Amino acid sequence: MTEKNYNPEQKHAKNMEKINKANKTDDKKILETQKNEVKVEKPNEEVKKEVKKTEKQKKTEAIVRGMNLPISSKQSFAICKFIKNKEINRAINELEEILAHKRALPMKGEIPHRRGKGMMSGRYPQNSVKEFIKLLKSLNANATANEMSNPFICEAQGNFASRPFGRFGRVRKKRSHVTILAKEKALMGKGAKK
Repeated sequence: MTEKNYNPEQKHAKNMEKINKANKTDDKKILETQKNEVKVEKPNEEVKKEVKKTEKQKKTEAIVRGMNLPISSKQSFAICKFIKNKEINRAINELEEILAHKRALPMKGEIPHRRGKGMMSGRYPQNSVKEFIKLLKSLNANATANEMSNPFICEAQGNFASRPFGRFGRVRKKRSHVTILAKEKALMGKGAKK
C-alpha cells in the first residue's frame, strides 16, 4: 500500500504544471490557425446594402392591462363604468376628486345614499382609485407614444382574477383584472358622450 500525498503545496504545483502544458499546446494551435487565416484573406470589396425605409403605421388605439390588481372586483366594475366614454385627463381629474372625498363614485347594490345630482348610492374607494389612476397615466403615455390626438376611453372592463387564500388559509383575498382601451375621438363615432 502506498501513502497518499497530503502536501497541498506539492499538489498545487502538479496541477499548475498540467494547466501550463495544456495552455502551451492551445497557443501553438491558435498561432497555426492565425497564420492560415492571414494567407487566406482577400481584399474586401465594399458592398453597399440598400436599406428600405418602412413607413411606420399610425396606431389608432392604445391599451393598458392591469393583471391581478389587489383591488375589489365590485369597485373595479363601478370605476370602469364611471370612466368609460371620457377623455383620459378628465377621468384622472374626476378620480382624484374621489380620492379627496369631493365626489362619490356611483355604485349599485345595498350601499348608502350620497349627496349630489343624479347620484343614488356611492362610495369613496381609495385603493382602487389609486390603482386606476396609475393605469390611466400609463394609458395616456401609451397614447402619446402612438401619436394619438385627443384620446378617448372607449372600453373599460374589469374581470375577476384568481383569489388566493390569506395567510392562515381561511380568508380569500381580492384580485381583479382590468383592461382599458383608448381610441381617437374622431374614430369613436356617434356613441361617445360629450
